Amino acid sequence: MGQDILFEFIGTAMLILLGEGVCANMSLKKTFGHQGGWIVVTFGWGFAVFVAAFISAPYSGAHLNPALTLGLAVAGLFKGNIAGYILAQILGAMLGASLVYLMYKPHFDAEEDANTKLGVFATSPAIPSLFSNFLSEFIGTFVLVFGILMVGGAKMDGPYPVALLIVVIGMALGGTTGYAINPARDLGPRIVHALLPIRNKRDSNWGYAWLPVVAPVCGAIVAALLYLGLNLTA
Repeated sequence: MGQDILFEFIGTAMLILLGEGVCANMSLKKTFGHQGGWIVVTFGWGFAVFVAAFISAPYSGAHLNPALTLGLAVAGLFKGNIAGYILAQILGAMLGASLVYLMYKPHFDAEEDANTKLGVFATSPAIPSLFSNFLSEFIGTFVLVFGILMVGGAKMDGPYPVALLIVVIGMALGGTTGYAINPARDLGPRIVHALLPIRNKRDSNWGYAWLPVVAPVCGAIVAALLYLGLNLTA
């Protein structure tokens, strides 16, 4: 395993530990953060991205997201081991989600709502609608990847602007589907939810699980193609 792939694994694990830790702290009963509000969630995920990127960026570039890895590859800005990065991201997300469960296990045990338990691990739509849900994840990921590409072009790359980008995506675009905008962030923890012996859990909603994988990948690729088109016409 190369150092870059190792730090994609470490960085994604840290991202999910802190990001889904915010979800657990907000959602589960008897935590001091219970019902803290959507603003806490959006800033929590933004700070989680900041910490994860700060740790991993010098070694792997801190993609932390298969959609971003694919978008950078399409844009010609990543020529590394795409499959290795994506596998490391999914496995890192699984580790981070497992650590969240271990830390909050008494609260998972006390929680009666099975949907709340699943919601710590994986996203779901506020109003189920195939077209609208797909569009939400597509647009959110498009903004993420296009923003990262343009920020890098302005030579302001680093964890600071990306963290702010995550915050504003959550605030402006995240309320419809929970803004996965990252296949590893949703798929890895969803697998963990299915595997762990969580008390009184529900199914892992595999019928929806394809959407927060496919829609972010599509959004990332379109963002990369637009970036290439703008560069070609500049």
